[in-house]
Amino acid sequence: MQQLIYFIQRYKYLLFFCLLQIIALALTINSHSFHRSKFISSANVITGGIYEKTNAFSNYLNLGEQNKALAKENTYLKNLLSQIQSISDSVKLTAIIDSLNNQQYKYIDGVIVKNEFHKAYNYLTVNRGAKQEVTPEMAVINDKGIIGVTDAVSNSYARVRSILSRNSQINARLQHSPYYGTLSWDAKNNQIIQLRDIPRQAVVQIGDTIITSGRSAIFPEGILVGTVIDIEKRAKENLIEVKLFNDMSSIRDVYIINNFHKQEIKDLEKQTNE
Repeated sequence: MQQLIYFIQRYKYLLFFCLLQIIALALTINSHSFHRSKFISSANVITGGIYEKTNAFSNYLNLGEQNKALAKENTYLKNLLSQIQSISDSVKLTAIIDSLNNQQYKYIDGVIVKNEFHKAYNYLTVNRGAKQEVTPEMAVINDKGIIGVTDAVSNSYARVRSILSRNSQINARLQHSPYYGTLSWDAKNNQIIQLRDIPRQAVVQIGDTIITSGRSAIFPEGILVGTVIDIEKRAKENLIEVKLFNDMSSIRDVYIINNFHKQEIKDLEKQTNE
């Protein structure tokens, strides 16, 4: 308190001058509309800038929650789209429009909590498990394409066999052609996988898009994989090098796909093989 009194006594003339300046400025602004409008405009610019910076910082802190909300909304929309597609198929085949009974795929959102991409046999861990109705042999994707297949499940987590694994085998085809083959990985580059067993008569060009073929009970047809970057002509087939759309070293949010018809398809295939 004593320091404050000393400061006022020392700078009393300067403080008195500043007070008069503020009073004069206030009188000028209040008595002239032009000055008042300029002052309000300048104040709005300053406060607006402050609010913008504060809001940007607040939004940055809330990105995690926003991402969770977007993931849940995307999951809802994917499930709704799957129901609509099921309705369409049912109308064409049986005239039944019960979307709940005819929906084939259900999407479950999740987050990768562990990611391997530098080994010969890579696995990921997702924070969804039996409590969320996740089981082995479910497709795992994100907005850019395929990621892998669930391999083992606990109560709250699932282990996923990455497409970057030497024992990964996924059916895929050319987007513009019915010819299909098998995706595998040679463990050399974590951005490039191989599409094998494509017949030589298939027309393939650099830049073509590769998608899932739908010829399994795991992946729906049309999930993105990557683009063709090299074609090796062989005696009976083409070996195609595919650059993934996903950067497998920086993936986080995923969708796990439950195919309600999977067991029925597997039982039928088992009977056929017998």
